[in-house]
Parts: sequence; C-alpha cells; structure tokens
Amino acid sequence: MSRADGPLSPLLAVLRGGRAGGWRRAFVSLRVRNFRLFWFGQVISLVGTWAQLTGQSWLVVDDLRGSPLALGTVTMLQFLPVLLFSLIAGAVVDRANKRAFLIGTQAAAMAQALALGVLASTGHVTLWHVGALAFCLGLVNAFDNPARQAFISELVDRELLPNAVALNSIIFNLARIVGPMVAGISIAAVGTASTFFINAASFLPVIAGLMLMRPDELQPASPAQSAPLWQQVREGLRYALDTPPVFRVMLLMAFIGTFGYNFSVVLPLLARDVLKVESVGFGGLSSAMGVGSILAALVLAYRRQAGEGQLLLGAVAFGLLLVLLGVSHWLLLTVLVLVMLGFAGVVFTTTSNTRLQLLSPPHLRGRVLSLYVLLFLGSTPIGGQLLGLAADKLGVQVAVVVFGLIALLGVGIGLFHRGGVPSPDYAHADE
Repeated sequence: MSRADGPLSPLLAVLRGGRAGGWRRAFVSLRVRNFRLFWFGQVISLVGTWAQLTGQSWLVVDDLRGSPLALGTVTMLQFLPVLLFSLIAGAVVDRANKRAFLIGTQAAAMAQALALGVLASTGHVTLWHVGALAFCLGLVNAFDNPARQAFISELVDRELLPNAVALNSIIFNLARIVGPMVAGISIAAVGTASTFFINAASFLPVIAGLMLMRPDELQPASPAQSAPLWQQVREGLRYALDTPPVFRVMLLMAFIGTFGYNFSVVLPLLARDVLKVESVGFGGLSSAMGVGSILAALVLAYRRQAGEGQLLLGAVAFGLLLVLLGVSHWLLLTVLVLVMLGFAGVVFTTTSNTRLQLLSPPHLRGRVLSLYVLLFLGSTPIGGQLLGLAADKLGVQVAVVVFGLIALLGVGIGLFHRGGVPSPDYAHADE
C-alpha cells in the first residue's frame, strides 16, 4: 500500500487540496443553496447555544452561589424532556412540514433565551427560574433535534447526505470550542446576562435562512398517515427493532451513549486528582478532544461514506481509548488519547446519524432519528449519574475503565448480532 492510500490520506488530501479536490470535495454540499443557508445559520446559532450553556452554568455557580447539586439539577432538567418526549416528538415531526416546524422551534428557543436574559439583567433571576427555563429549553430541543436531523435529507440529494451530516458535525464541534470562549469574554466585559442575549440574537440567522429557502428545491418527505400518536411511535420502534442494521446502530448508541460519552462528567476530576493540573490544563484537555472531533468531521466530509465497518471501527476505537484514558497518569498521553477520543467519537456518531438517514423510509425518518436523539442525549441524566456514583465508590480512574469496558461489551453484542442475524441488502448505506 502506498503512502497516498494510507488511513490518513483523506485528511492529508483535505489539508493540501490537490487532485482529489481537497477542501472543495470536503465542502461540496455547500454548493446547494438551501443547505448553504441552513449551514451558515447553524454556524452562528450553535456558537450562541454554547455561549448560553456556559453562561447558564456560571449564573448558577457564581451569580446565584448555587451548589454543585444545584448545577447538576439544572443540567438534569435540561436533558429530562429529551428523555421523556423524544419518541413523541419524532411522530410529530413525521407529520409536519419540517421547514415551518423548525421556524417555530427556533423562535421558541429564542424566546427562552430572551426571558433568561431579561431576568438575569434585571437582577430578578432565581434558581427556580433557571431550572424552569432549562426545562422549557429541553422541551424545545426534544422536538427541534429530530426535526433538524431529518430536515438535512430534504436539503441535499442522497449521495451528498454523508457529506452534509459531517459538515453539521464540524460546526457543532467548532461551536463547542468557540462558544465558551465568546461567553468568557462577554461575561468578563458585560456580565452573565449578555450570553443569553447573544444566544437570542443568534437564532435570527437561522430563522432568516429557513424563510429564504426555495421550497421548490426541497425534497420533502410525504407526511406520515394520520393515526394516533402512540400507534405512530410504536410503528417507528417496530421498524428500528425489526431492521437489523438500524437495530445495531441503536444498540451501539445505547451502550456508548450511556456509558461512553458521559466521561466528560469526571474529566475535571481526572485533571485535578490524577494529572494534577489547574484550570488552564483542564481547558487544554477539553480543547484536545475538540481538535480530534473537527479533524474526524473533515475526514468524513471528504470520504462521504457511511459503511457499517466504519461505524464499528469508530465504536471499538472509542471503547478502547476510554479504557486507556482511565489508566493514564501522564498528561501528554492523556492529551493524545483525548484527541483520538474526539476523532473516534465523531466517526461513530456521524456515521450512525448518516446510516439512519439512509436506511430509514422518509415517512419514518423523524421517528427513527428521535430514538437516536433519545439514546444519544436523553441518556445523559442516567449515564452521568451512574458514572458519578461509580467514581465516588470506585475512584475516578476505575470508573472510567469500567464504563469503557461496558461500552466495548455493547460493541461485542453488536458484532455477535451482525454475525447471527441475516440482513437484506442494505448496500445503499455502505457505498
């Protein structure tokens, strides 16, 4: 195998351009006007979202002098609606005009940010206000997330879908780095309330982009047939359970979403108690994972593939790297592991999302993706709490190793299912 055919060749091609198209190939979906409007709106909006999340945490622990329990409760309230309402949301999304639906959810999220900003800037905010508004935002997100995911399939052709999903992953991970930086500067210069007003303003480009789209260039799915919501939810669950490649994605996400992705809950403890670094070092650890995530998203955008082998490779690598993170006592090794963890995590989640969109019938796509959102985000209150308890009883390193092994157990079950359950030809998702 030549050097040009190595596993890093897609990344090298993106970085240097050249005969394979380089940057242009990685960003090919941006040639589609409607997707371009959506993507650039999300670039701004997601920075605002992460700025608000940072500001909300600072508001609780600093301005309101809240305890760690109070901060954990607010976080739990924000994710609880995703756990409770995602499946119903998927059925609602499959009935709706997704473009109009998203205008409504984005406007609702903007109203939530404005309300929190007004309360904080006038000095009337209390912890119960923050908790109630966090729950309201979580409720909006429970409906907005599956709608946004499913809407991508209406913006681009099927062959561009892996690229479009990967580009969305790029802006999410960039925003995760830039948003907290914006919040830190804004809090220092103006005050905590400014982060909420920044987020409120950031929804305007998204809403404007949705309104400026050309409806005749969309590829809308036919609305789901009218039936009681519970029947439509059951139909989506039955499809996910009875379709082997879809079931395997959900199985892997259940294990890795619950026992893998919540390791960030104890990352501050690893930084302080194991690596003996202060806040600057902790920030560097968080940034290392973001770097790996962005590199992975660039590679996936360039490759435009979503095979099951790629999915399983990302899952195995993530579990093994999580175990290595748990046993590492060295700062440099931990930084390298976090870069690779970010890379493997994005390979897994982006491939999962793309495969579900390619495998799902259009009239079921919202329900299938809502189950994905449930397992990915809705598992946060459960997985974070379990990991916190395990770290308290076993120690933080042992807890991380155990959770990494449980994630690998899930991958093993997925591999066993793949070998034991014959599947129809789903090659269209493996191209």
